Amino acid sequence: MKTKLTLLFIALVGAVNFVSAQATEECITTMSIFSEHAKVKNYDAAYEPFMKLRKDCPTTSYALYQYGERILHYKIENSSGAEQKAFLDDLKKLYKEKKTHFASKAKEGDDIADVALVMNENKIGTAQEQYAMFNEAWETDKETFNNAKGLYVYFNLAVELQEAGAIELQEVFDLYDALQTKITDVQNNYAERLQKILEKKEAGTALTSQEKRVEQVSEVNLSNYSKISAGINQKLGALADCDRLIPFYEADYEAKKNDVAWVRGAAGRLVAKECTDSELFVTLVEQLNTLEPSAKTSFYLGRLAEQRGEDAKAIEYYEESAERQTEPAEKAKVYYRLGENFREKGSYGRARGYYQKAVAAQPSMGIVYLRIADMYAKSANSCGDSVFNKRAIYWLAADMAERAGRIDPSLSSTAQKTAAAYRGLAPDRTMIFNAGNAGQRITFNCWVGGSVTVPNL
Repeated sequence: MKTKLTLLFIALVGAVNFVSAQATEECITTMSIFSEHAKVKNYDAAYEPFMKLRKDCPTTSYALYQYGERILHYKIENSSGAEQKAFLDDLKKLYKEKKTHFASKAKEGDDIADVALVMNENKIGTAQEQYAMFNEAWETDKETFNNAKGLYVYFNLAVELQEAGAIELQEVFDLYDALQTKITDVQNNYAERLQKILEKKEAGTALTSQEKRVEQVSEVNLSNYSKISAGINQKLGALADCDRLIPFYEADYEAKKNDVAWVRGAAGRLVAKECTDSELFVTLVEQLNTLEPSAKTSFYLGRLAEQRGEDAKAIEYYEESAERQTEPAEKAKVYYRLGENFREKGSYGRARGYYQKAVAAQPSMGIVYLRIADMYAKSANSCGDSVFNKRAIYWLAADMAERAGRIDPSLSSTAQKTAAAYRGLAPDRTMIFNAGNAGQRITFNCWVGGSVTVPNL
């Protein structure tokens, strides 16, 4: 009988969930009843066996905690006052129980952030209490605080509290930097996975079912985090424009000019918001170079040299910065700047080399592919020995533009329009028919290199 119940239970909760070998027949029976109700979202009926299982059979299955979160979310959403607060407290308790009984599966950052998000969505507690809960999630385990919506709400609360005078502007800036670093790390992880899939598809190799799943998950998450990053940038908005930043930092400069972290942060903020033509930026860079010569100071000195028209000196500083930089995202910014410098001068081969270094350091930097696509398209007249072969490079440019949108969904609309424009310039069906080269590969002997397959008719 116990074997039949165990099999029934596994069928209900799914084979991926752990079922304790020590579970009693009574626990398995109760778990089966609980799971049957929970799977069809009959949370009221699932509540009683859920509470019994927590008390008597807490290690029977991890599904107890997966479904339990949903049950308590439902209870919180459909209650009010003291009863709602009691359910919220029980959600916190459930997460602690999960950590006790399934420590390897517990993600404290996301769990505490979930409590904060539930508070916010159901208007439980003040904005300051909700913010404090998000802070607890971040400080306890920022590595597992991966709820995209939670990251956005966290920052939104910070902005609201700053505008109300409850927290300092610098705290908002510090949080912005930390969250964007977190988001970039997550995006890079998914972009790196997707990159391998795209390369395999471009090589004409069929994807396995697992790889198709990786492709789907990567694209969904890249899209979600791209939207969150854009939302956070929008929320920062007027809080960090040049008209506000410059007097903000000028007011504190004399008192904090020997605080390396402060000077570094102020200079970085001015660069991020393109406030580098101010006298304050020059002062900050010179002071930072005195206090702490580093990869950042080399980059800032490069910006100053570039503004003065000292291109050779700027490149020298940027190269120095890239060599000294240990943070991948910062290294990518330096290489991207170098790529832009050479692209604007028409030195496409060198530009591509730096762009490739940038995306190697930060795989989610989709803009790089749009830049390379643009250079390919502009090289059409010099990359073929016939009209057909010259126009064939637009296929390569279109593929590169499409990759930009896949890697960085915030560029999707631009990437699709750009790719479509390039495909419109590539040889049409009549040209392919007249050339008689459908399915053949065309090799480019100019700086672009590589090859492209002519589409079949």
